[in-house]
Amino acid sequence: MSNREGFTGGFIAGAAVGGLVGAVLGAVLSRRAAEAMLSEPSEVKVTKMRQQKASQLEAEGMEVARLSLEEKIAQLNQAIDDVRLQLGDVNGNSQALGGEGSIAKDS
Repeated sequence: MSNREGFTGGFIAGAAVGGLVGAVLGAVLSRRAAEAMLSEPSEVKVTKMRQQKASQLEAEGMEVARLSLEEKIAQLNQAIDDVRLQLGDVNGNSQALGGEGSIAKDS
């Protein structure tokens, strides 16, 4: 029975000492981290500036891609119109050049 009494006392003492050591260690580490953050604000500013530049470059890249896609779409539309005119001539239907979708019938 004496082992059980010793276990309980040791468990409580270990928990108290472990908690105290953990609290002191946590306070010291958090203080060092806070000092490191306060001593180097320029690094945080540099990081923010890099993020802003990256977002600006991304926006510019998206604009270039959009313009490129618009150009390709215009080329595709022109190719579709050319094929439509060629097929219309083959089938005996010729379209007027001025009106889109207007079909002139041969009499």
